[in-house]
Amino acid sequence: MFQPLNHPLARRLLPFLAWRQRLTRENLKADLGAGLTGALILVPQGVAFATIAGMPPQYGMYAAMVPVIIAALWGSSWHLVSGPTTAISIVVFATLSPLAEPGSERFVQLALTLAFLMGLINLALGLMRLGALMNFVSHTVIVGFTTGAAVLIAASQLKNFFGLPIPRGANLFEALEILVAQAASINPWVTAVAVFTLVISVVARKRLPRVPHMITAMVAGSLLAALLNWIFGVERTGIDSIGALPRGLPPLSAPDLSIQTVREVLPIAIAVAVLSLTEAMSIARALAARTEQRLDANQEFIGQGLSNIAGAFFSGYPSSGSFNRSGLNLASGGRTPMAAVFSAIGLLLILQFVAPLVAFLPLPAMAGVLFLVAWGLIDVHEIREILRSQRAEATVLVTTFAATLLMPLEFAIYVGVLLSLLLYLNRTSRPQIEDVKRSTEPGHYHFTNDTDLPDCPQLKILRVNGSLFFGAVDHVQQTLHEVDEREPLQKHLLLVCPGVNFVDLSGGRMLAQEARRRRTMDGDLYVFNLKAQGREELRQSGVEAELGVDHFFPMGSDPLGAIVPRLDPTICAGCTRRIFHCCPPRREGPAM
Repeated sequence: MFQPLNHPLARRLLPFLAWRQRLTRENLKADLGAGLTGALILVPQGVAFATIAGMPPQYGMYAAMVPVIIAALWGSSWHLVSGPTTAISIVVFATLSPLAEPGSERFVQLALTLAFLMGLINLALGLMRLGALMNFVSHTVIVGFTTGAAVLIAASQLKNFFGLPIPRGANLFEALEILVAQAASINPWVTAVAVFTLVISVVARKRLPRVPHMITAMVAGSLLAALLNWIFGVERTGIDSIGALPRGLPPLSAPDLSIQTVREVLPIAIAVAVLSLTEAMSIARALAARTEQRLDANQEFIGQGLSNIAGAFFSGYPSSGSFNRSGLNLASGGRTPMAAVFSAIGLLLILQFVAPLVAFLPLPAMAGVLFLVAWGLIDVHEIREILRSQRAEATVLVTTFAATLLMPLEFAIYVGVLLSLLLYLNRTSRPQIEDVKRSTEPGHYHFTNDTDLPDCPQLKILRVNGSLFFGAVDHVQQTLHEVDEREPLQKHLLLVCPGVNFVDLSGGRMLAQEARRRRTMDGDLYVFNLKAQGREELRQSGVEAELGVDHFFPMGSDPLGAIVPRLDPTICAGCTRRIFHCCPPRREGPAM
């Protein structure tokens, strides 16, 4: 019987059909509880993220409504919750503020255009099945970038934290210079509210883990600010508030797709798309590892793309996966993507009642919360592990961090990703080549760098740990020539290749050239335990025929039993080493 909901095309266009069997009463009840918990967190977070991004406060809420629903239904992860994030918000502010005044109508329209363009990029990558590209973006790049972004967030809030006249858009060093120069002019009332809010947030998170600490801190900060303003007056304290949020559904909007605007925003959109996809996939994979869910990276790209495209028409600025809200969703018992849908609906309902109260939220209290948000972005443990692990990864971390502070953020992302790729290419272009010293039984080899162990006078055995492609050809050839210079009599070469995943045309030509070179020296080249894909690639390129089918030995065979009889018998007759299991019996005489 034909079932349209099970048709492959239906599942492709409506991927949420794949998990409709999970929508049991028990699961929906758990999702509803997790969604309402997430909605409560979204109120202070949405205002905070919008403030970071230079957007009017209500846009932080708008970005957590329609985009969240679309990303949940058309994505792949069961627990990933999308919406505004700290990293994306700081990039929006840093990249668009040179083009328009933050908070202005033009700035908002540019942010909508940015969301639309990055959504198109994400959608195109997903439709072209390029989800595997995210495997080449190092996690270290994200750690370095978020650490730098944390510093920039704190710097952007120095004005509201200390009540100093720091121009909006001032860079890190300008803000620090003003702070030092005008330290005597710090507003004690403003700083008191900011510090009080920060302390309450830290204490509430430790003492009241079940209560949203950000909401608790903002309420406490607002009460202190109201008390100070009542006693001393706003003119003296200088404590300003955010202002009321509008009620209702997110208003319809439209991005500016004029040629001039697209030309200005497109380079930024590419960088933000890379960041958003990397952020979303990193979180989704971390959650999937805990729940043993199988992710579809391409579908996640599509979900993130559609969510940002939809957000551009429902007043949502660029969004991605949120680590805090996704982790909270899982910890709160969420079982399906409906938890994210419920959080967006719950936020809309809460906004109807909370919106008038936000007018009393003081800017110093927001600054205190954002200082804590910035600190939470700095993963000290992860940074310590990266710095201890490898010099290459440490270089990526430090370089990305420095670029985030010193360069436009879109270029900082490019620098980190490019450096990560260069280091990856450098590693893959230099496959490890190990020395095989002896074989005491068929199929058994001993790999070592110990030069004191005896070696066969005629046959060199090397194990190649890495694919033979155009980038690795020069390194492999140079290594083989260095071996010849050390041992000119070892004219025969056996390459042990279980670590060779593929051999491209350049790699095949290198093997053919090496075989011809050794044959002119009365030697030869042999290949053992090459994977089926590499063998097929050599067959198609004609290299297998040039080397000879009998020069390839599969796993489980005894290549030395076939190679040793081809060695020079006069040298074997005088050799007393007996390196291999199939060597002729020892004869008295000087060792070779």
